[in-house]
Amino acid sequence: MFDALTERLSGVFNRLTGRGVLTEKDVDAALREIRVALLEADVALPAVKAAIEQIRERAVGEDVIRAVAPGQQVIKIVHDGLVELLGGDGEPAGLDLDGEPPVAILMAGLQGSGKTTTAAKLARRIQARDKKKVLLASLDTRRPAAMEQLQQLAAQAEAGFLPIVPGQTATDIAKRAMSAARLQGYDVVILDTAGRTSIDEEMMAEAKAISDIARPREALLVADALTGQDAVETARRFHERLPLTGLVLTRMDGDARGGAALSMRHVTGLPVKFLGTGEKLDGLDAFDARRLAGRILGRGDIVSLVEKAAGEVDQEKAARMARKMAKGDFDLDDLADQLRQLQKMGGLGGLMGLLPGMNKAAQSQMAAAGMDDSMLKRQEAIILSMTRKERKKPDILKASRKRRVAAGSGVDVAEVNRLLKMHRQMADMMKRAGKSKGGLMGALGGMGGMGRGPDPALLQKMQGGAAGGGLPGLPGSGAAGGSALPGLGGGAPRLGPDGLPIGLPKKD
Repeated sequence: MFDALTERLSGVFNRLTGRGVLTEKDVDAALREIRVALLEADVALPAVKAAIEQIRERAVGEDVIRAVAPGQQVIKIVHDGLVELLGGDGEPAGLDLDGEPPVAILMAGLQGSGKTTTAAKLARRIQARDKKKVLLASLDTRRPAAMEQLQQLAAQAEAGFLPIVPGQTATDIAKRAMSAARLQGYDVVILDTAGRTSIDEEMMAEAKAISDIARPREALLVADALTGQDAVETARRFHERLPLTGLVLTRMDGDARGGAALSMRHVTGLPVKFLGTGEKLDGLDAFDARRLAGRILGRGDIVSLVEKAAGEVDQEKAARMARKMAKGDFDLDDLADQLRQLQKMGGLGGLMGLLPGMNKAAQSQMAAAGMDDSMLKRQEAIILSMTRKERKKPDILKASRKRRVAAGSGVDVAEVNRLLKMHRQMADMMKRAGKSKGGLMGALGGMGGMGRGPDPALLQKMQGGAAGGGLPGLPGSGAAGGSALPGLGGGAPRLGPDGLPIGLPKKD
């Protein structure tokens, strides 16, 4: 979403960091370009004015003008300005689920904003992370099949669902939901209200009546980030009539300019609590101002990458891998497991977006070189085309066997050879790693205890150093983009001074 803004800001910073001395005139010229970049990204004018004024106040100080590396100082000041614009440097605003159960969460928003899907995502997240029993209830009596849609999503999220009773009004359903949750021992009730194509008096009166019945601890407005400044205006008008407690921005994986995400907090004063990405039920990320600012400035988001890995680590598999590695074993079945975990974590596209320096141009070059999610699937297909003995002892794969495997997986022999070479490199790396728990994914997710997630102190340390560090815990990781992720021939391409990968392999 922020690719265009990231590229514009990167151009400004490249010119600044190339100079040994900065004058006040240089800083003013850079600020003009930053202002234009933010306006072109559809950031609200009041938000742009406030951010530029704050950045200017700090950027023209003596500390910057006389600094040894003034360009780097300005980048840090712009980063801090973006953090402030996005909501400040404090702890991310989580959900308030304290109180006598059942605690109600009210979902509001316009039709088509992704409200129903977000309700199911939220239920899945609360059950997995907070270990609370969740009941979903659809109060949308207008949109055809809206209730049935939430019923299916509730089943996928393994959450409770209030049975559908035809003919009931939204307020009647709200009363029944709260009563059923109380009787059946649910901790949280998520009320999915009806949306409209535009805000009207009837809609706001219904939402207010539901709020008075349920007395929600959280009233979340779900807004589509692709609608730009319309989303900001929608949030403002909802908040005037309904006591909202936070915002959820959906479709953050889209290609809109991103201005809504940068403007929401400043214009409405409400915290952005979650960002929705994709249609899958695990596509809901907690909003963190510092991490998002880092991604906008091309610094990546290593902490989110580690958390993704931690969430996908299978404790039993990690223990099994640790025992095998202690013996120096890493066969092709193990490699296939690593490839599957990469796909579960969002594939190469999702992971590369979290790595420092991986801008849109770099990712396009990788895709042009055939380094995309389809490559992971091809490599897994190659492994699955082998016999059990071949997967355990790849050294027996001679020319005739390679031709059979290539034909069975629909690739050429050269691609089979590349996979085997990559496996040898990774096996050697695993032997050197020795006691790293859980293989590559375990090295990320098992920090602080295998299967228990990363150590908070380590995450804090990584957050401060995300600008230039590799993936900690991975042998051979170093500069941005140099991490040894499986499926990349032993390592993602290193980035040159222009931010583009060096030495990408050619397609056969």
